[in-house]
Amino acid sequence: MNVIIENELLRLTVGDDCVPKSLICKRSGEELLYENANIPLFSLTEERPYNNEIKLAHPNKRTVFKANSLSRRGDRLTVGFEKVGFKAEVSIIERPTYVTFRLEDFIVGPDDFPDLSMTPPPVSEFCLLQLPIKKRERFGEWLNIVWDDKTAVCVTADSPYARVDAEERDGFYIMKADAIRGIRLKGCAASLIVSPGKEAFLDAMDSFERENSLPLGVESRRSDDINRSVYWTPTLAPDEIDKHIERALQGGFEFMLVYYTALFCEGEGYTLCGNYDFNNDYPDGYESVRAAIAKIKAAGIIPGLHVLQTHIGIKSRYVTPRADHRLRLVRHFTLAKALGRDDTTLYVEQSTEGTVMHPNCRVLQFGGEMIRYESYTTEPPYAFLGCERGCFGTDITEHEMGTIGGIPDISEYGATSIYLDQDTSLADEVAEKIAKAYNAGFEFAYFDGSEGTNPPFEIYVPMAQYRVYKRFGRSPRFCEGAAKAHFSWHMLSGGNAFDIFPTDIFKKMIAKHPLEEIERMRNDMTRINFGWWAYREDTMPDIIEYGTSKAAACDCPVAVQISLGALDTNPRTADNLEVYRRWEDVRRKKWLSDEQKALLKDSEREFTLLVNESGDYELVKCQRILPEGVSESLPICAYIFERAGKAYASVWHTKGSDRVFLPISGDLTYERELGGERLTIDKTDGGIEITVSDRGYLHGCDIKELVSALERIHIV
Repeated sequence: MNVIIENELLRLTVGDDCVPKSLICKRSGEELLYENANIPLFSLTEERPYNNEIKLAHPNKRTVFKANSLSRRGDRLTVGFEKVGFKAEVSIIERPTYVTFRLEDFIVGPDDFPDLSMTPPPVSEFCLLQLPIKKRERFGEWLNIVWDDKTAVCVTADSPYARVDAEERDGFYIMKADAIRGIRLKGCAASLIVSPGKEAFLDAMDSFERENSLPLGVESRRSDDINRSVYWTPTLAPDEIDKHIERALQGGFEFMLVYYTALFCEGEGYTLCGNYDFNNDYPDGYESVRAAIAKIKAAGIIPGLHVLQTHIGIKSRYVTPRADHRLRLVRHFTLAKALGRDDTTLYVEQSTEGTVMHPNCRVLQFGGEMIRYESYTTEPPYAFLGCERGCFGTDITEHEMGTIGGIPDISEYGATSIYLDQDTSLADEVAEKIAKAYNAGFEFAYFDGSEGTNPPFEIYVPMAQYRVYKRFGRSPRFCEGAAKAHFSWHMLSGGNAFDIFPTDIFKKMIAKHPLEEIERMRNDMTRINFGWWAYREDTMPDIIEYGTSKAAACDCPVAVQISLGALDTNPRTADNLEVYRRWEDVRRKKWLSDEQKALLKDSEREFTLLVNESGDYELVKCQRILPEGVSESLPICAYIFERAGKAYASVWHTKGSDRVFLPISGDLTYERELGGERLTIDKTDGGIEITVSDRGYLHGCDIKELVSALERIHIV
């Protein structure tokens, strides 16, 4: 007899052999299952067969046992499996917009594991749900969703404990979720959402999040906050706050992200991460921070906190003088001989094959001591050679034979920190410190260093974020992160921000990375942040205009890493901030049309956003003109464009100011802004001379004359 599982939006029909026969979207009437895939709804995995007769009859290897029988009584399913005799009990929760499958228990008989001294059954993984779903126009690998404008199918989870994923096949995806022993087996759940299109899906997901007390990822994605760019600062000394506020407002920024080093003692790289001791700028701790954050808010700017929740610095008190036992070890070794205080050779029982040899990461931890090694033997007796005792300032001690230690998980980003073990209380200890600082008044967050967790990363990356998130006193307006996995979708409504690109390749990298990724992230119903962009002495208006225009075309913000020193030394800061202000205003007003967005997305074309003579915005295509016979190091930048049938050039100096000659005649106009202040033009033999500094606009001749003159421009 078939088993029917349904709600207001879906009807799932499963045969008594536990193979799904149909999945219907009730609103559209569509069949969503791929025909004849013959994939059971459930399965379980043992690392090897444990029942003695099965062990003898089959190879001893990791083995998947497919479900082959199914019955329902009330809200419980009883599931049988091939080969093994025991069964599983799965509860069904049929809500109006989703259905949840939860592993409740196993039904084990006396003959399933006779005379074995163990806690049965030895299941290492249980597949909570798997369905062969036909391919559609879009597949979101992060959200784990197949969808188009007509129908959406998503397999998801109400906690970070389930491993949610999909396997691509010819014509369909196997969409699935697994429970894992040692993380959460019994009590772990997966949910199925079927909806008629994107907005209906978001409505259903919003209900799912609210009913399961999850972060409200849908609500955040639907907020206007999600498309606001970010002014990022690594410093926020009390005497700097007014200047940061002034500059942020000048650039039209409504959000300011504060790096943790602005509040806490900073080491070289991440060396002090984990301590979170307030620096000298905040001698009164949280009260000082609250006052600073309140001042930012009073100016109409929303503050956020940028943290690294997985890093423990090598100079922090969690490492020196005695390394904490909760630091993560990527490999374990057992001492084969006692290690005296003066010993420089360390003998271990296990093979050393493939041991870390990066010069900054050749480190062992035994007890509270860190030990750096030069090399190791690859044949017995296995040993680490040339050991430097007490590295990172740890105490040198004796270690007995049989002591277990290993290689700490030193961060690949500069090797100045070690990742903590997410299975220990240290993760909660650090989360408490971060959340306490956040609760001083911050309203959004960036989870940096999110990749630094234990495997399986699809579980622990979001779990590490969630440890911090759920301690926040109020839900963030949005969050971003440096790494993501499935459950992160509910928290990281802003997606990620791309890292810094040097100025000379900036435009190329914008096209290669964020402009490419956003098309995939749309499949996950999420934007990205086109930053981080370092504000440098050589950052010019065209660099900013290229990046911000592409981001705005994709309904995405940017993040700018600001230092007051760079703002002061860059000669075009006023122009640069005006470019940011214009594009932020365009985002806020939703000024761009769909046609304009389509044009802006072309990575080969550049555009500039003008304020015309009437004070209105105009978007025009522009092209850079390089002086003929002069290297690109000439400190003049010029872009040509046309509007209202006339030729224009925007011109500025990249270093400061210079008097220049252009071989051109006629009555030209040189303006600070279109229709604004007139700048001086001096006519000379064969052309004109102007002073180029801030961005100005030159017009009054045809485009060929203007291009020809700009190609022959030279400094007087």
